[in-house]
Amino acid sequence: MTVQNTRIYLDYNATAPVLPGVASAVISALELKGNASSVHAEGRAKRSTIEKARDSVSRLTGSLSSSVTFTSGGTEANTTIVQGLLKSGFISSVLCSSVEHPSVLEHVSVDSRVAVSANGALDLHALEHAIKDHTDPFLFCLMLANNETGVIQPVKEAAAIVHDHGGLLFCDAVQGPGKIHLDFNSLGADFYSISAHKIGGPQGVGCVVSNSNIDLSPVLIGGGQERMRRSGTENVSGIAGFGAAADLVVQMDDFRPIANLRDKLEEALIQVRPDAVVFGQEVSRIPNTTNVAIPGLSSERQVIKLDLSGFSVSAGSACSSGKVSASHVLLAMGVPTELAGSAIRISIGAKTSCDDLRAFVDAWADL
Repeated sequence: MTVQNTRIYLDYNATAPVLPGVASAVISALELKGNASSVHAEGRAKRSTIEKARDSVSRLTGSLSSSVTFTSGGTEANTTIVQGLLKSGFISSVLCSSVEHPSVLEHVSVDSRVAVSANGALDLHALEHAIKDHTDPFLFCLMLANNETGVIQPVKEAAAIVHDHGGLLFCDAVQGPGKIHLDFNSLGADFYSISAHKIGGPQGVGCVVSNSNIDLSPVLIGGGQERMRRSGTENVSGIAGFGAAADLVVQMDDFRPIANLRDKLEEALIQVRPDAVVFGQEVSRIPNTTNVAIPGLSSERQVIKLDLSGFSVSAGSACSSGKVSASHVLLAMGVPTELAGSAIRISIGAKTSCDDLRAFVDAWADL
């Protein structure tokens, strides 16, 4: 097996490399004195940094600045939306698709998870059936794009169905910005979540975006920061980096080069291993993601051997304490357990080259 002299990073969906200018924005914010809640000059400078970043994120999402609430990341944003609505009393139950991120699934009982089709997209008929008898306000959670397969979900269609039945829709949009063209207003969801490190910003910061007049009850209480929506001293340096990344991502308008790279990669994978299975090819996907299985070769073995050869890939979500097991996403799609346990995710980005992918295919073919 060939070992790369330099490593090739193919795990953008876990964390994207920081974009130019992000690190300097973080450092500049760290060098500021004071607390953003203080009224003196130093505190006001910190507050200005936060509000500037809030404006940047609002431009990225096409929302009002006042609708953006900063959190410690996507997981907290998801929890804030689900638990904040339950705590407020605006909803009495929560449903979700069966392929949501674990930070959403953990809030929803198994019998309230709505099926997806074999291609990984939400089954809208199953959604209709699941909510037809709901008489009390409810929340339905549907991610914009799946972090493992890249499959883009029918958020707009689901939102229309949910609203017709008196419910609210929350969209985990973490994997969308910087990968596809987005118009949050046209999607029709009531709440969104975003994570900075998925778009080339720092880890440890994200946000809730509200397109609703409903005020979420705070999950973290005490200091009253973030307009009483999320207490705790703000991560000003992280927020500044989030804003810097948002300014760059909002300028991205051509995702075809990434899509072309992904398509060529998949063609090459199938060419060298005709028994390989690529998941989600039949439906729209974000352009950077490939989920592929080699029957009979475990995900863990592939990830470890590729790592030793200098390639960083994953076996699905990076939020599972390092464990490798059959993907709940693929299992929900009806993929047999053995085949699901043989899948890896390759997620590329702007720094990925044709040479990188050719080297990867060579190493993967030798597994």
